[in-house]
Amino acid sequence: MLEKYINAAAKRVRADIVLKNATFVNTLTGKIEEGDIAITADRIVGIGNYEGAKEYDVKGLYVLPGYIDSHVHIESSMLSPEEFASLVVPRGTTAIIADPHEITNVCGMAGVEYIYKASQSVPLDVHIQLPSCVPATPFEHSGAILSGKDIEANICSNEVFGLGEFMNFPGVIGADGDVVRKLEAAHNAGKIIDGHAPCVLGDSLNAYLCGGIVTDHECDSPEEMAQKADRGVYVQLRHSSSIHDIAKNCAAVNAGNMSRFIMCTDDRHAADLKNKGHIDDALRTVVEAGLNPVWAVTIATRNAAQCYNLKWRGAIAPFYFADLVVVDNLKDFNARYVFKDGVLVAEGGKPLFDTSKRYLPAAVLNTVHVNPLKPEDFVLKLKGDKARVMTLNYGTILTGCEVLPVRSKNGDVVCENDILKLAVVERHNYTGNIGKGLLKGYGFRGGALGITIAHDSHNIILLGDDNASMAAAANKLKEIGGGMVIAESATGKVYSLSLDIGGLMSSRSADELIAESSALYERAYSMGVNKKLAAFMTLAFLSLAVIPHVKLLDTGLFDVDKFTFTDIDAD
Repeated sequence: MLEKYINAAAKRVRADIVLKNATFVNTLTGKIEEGDIAITADRIVGIGNYEGAKEYDVKGLYVLPGYIDSHVHIESSMLSPEEFASLVVPRGTTAIIADPHEITNVCGMAGVEYIYKASQSVPLDVHIQLPSCVPATPFEHSGAILSGKDIEANICSNEVFGLGEFMNFPGVIGADGDVVRKLEAAHNAGKIIDGHAPCVLGDSLNAYLCGGIVTDHECDSPEEMAQKADRGVYVQLRHSSSIHDIAKNCAAVNAGNMSRFIMCTDDRHAADLKNKGHIDDALRTVVEAGLNPVWAVTIATRNAAQCYNLKWRGAIAPFYFADLVVVDNLKDFNARYVFKDGVLVAEGGKPLFDTSKRYLPAAVLNTVHVNPLKPEDFVLKLKGDKARVMTLNYGTILTGCEVLPVRSKNGDVVCENDILKLAVVERHNYTGNIGKGLLKGYGFRGGALGITIAHDSHNIILLGDDNASMAAAANKLKEIGGGMVIAESATGKVYSLSLDIGGLMSSRSADELIAESSALYERAYSMGVNKKLAAFMTLAFLSLAVIPHVKLLDTGLFDVDKFTFTDIDAD
């Protein structure tokens, strides 16, 4: 093949494809250049004046390297890997670093294998990170456990690219034995380790990074991002569906530290992917916020390729793989053409590949294992008239805690003053565990919301003002094999969306899922959910015990800062 590349570059033979009259971003030097871009087989072979067997006149457009999402959970789109690709590739994304810790928390290594095999049929490089924290903490119950021994046994697999985000940052900082064993296994295998260290700074950051951890996507401010960049971290500018701080945080980028930033989406829902975009939407957002567009493109391409050692990716130069997106301009980033390994795979925002045949093994189906729930299971009895109530921080997944007066009647909390019951029901092993708490600020009323997406152990999480509705919602989730539900107390009706793959993803098409989920979201908003919130996905983060400050687990109310349980009763 080298001979073929060289002959085409030297013009002894015609290139297979030429993008004529191209204006392109040179991410290697920060320049905007002009010239024909010649492609033979899967590689760029030359820039200059070329003729090709197939030619595209791209005058007036911009050619960019294919985007690289440096940290994403495919499961959070609620789509199969095939359908996920059908939405992100036409937007210009040609590679992702995928951490399947959501489905691994439900199905164990069968979940990793599912994501890997389902991704083989699409024109998207899917680099699989072995989930490092299954479960995320030792205080909750998930569907599987990956110990240090399990990481050692699987990290060398050819399916595994690296070790996924290390969410147990207290375990790293405290040099916990099993945590260190996982880290050492990755280093011994020569695999990269991703990070997750919200609000970890100073000496604690030094200790965390001495685990050999390379990235972090959990910064809450430009100041935190800058400090982590100073300490050698590849800091991820995140543009997810639940967290909307990329415009604020990109202010941390400057000429001196620009090479330390990469871009990711982390958790992005199907409707947002379809209607707003993927990395292209992140680019639009940061450029509108004032970031130099050439820097922005470089962050989304070359920097990520360098971070993850994706050789010959992330730039437009001879011998680099022909992963290219042709956009209208460096403001809107609307993709006209997308090439993957020299093949045109999307045009005009539409995929040119078929995703109708989807891989669907039995190991990821029928994953909701709970006994029938009754209204009395959700009675919440307090010792006094004050309680610790979880509060929301709109636009982030951080939560607070306030001690508030709470009225009870007949031995059960009365839901009033925008305070609702929150419950986490263990759904993997029939333990019967139900963690109970209170939440303020969601705005919902008249029944219950329920979902089997509950980061990261993915138990059932319920929110409501009526015990019977909460029980009805939980039982419906079992019936449909997982998903999202709304139970109305006034009518007794239960509305649902099935997520049959691990209780996290749908085997249906993207358009079908988006239509059904949009209808359910609108119903939730009509029942009072605050429109500052993603009606169901905000709920899904309220049990994530590695994000400050207070969360609810199936085993009780948890203080993330102290990394221990706390009592709902307050003096």
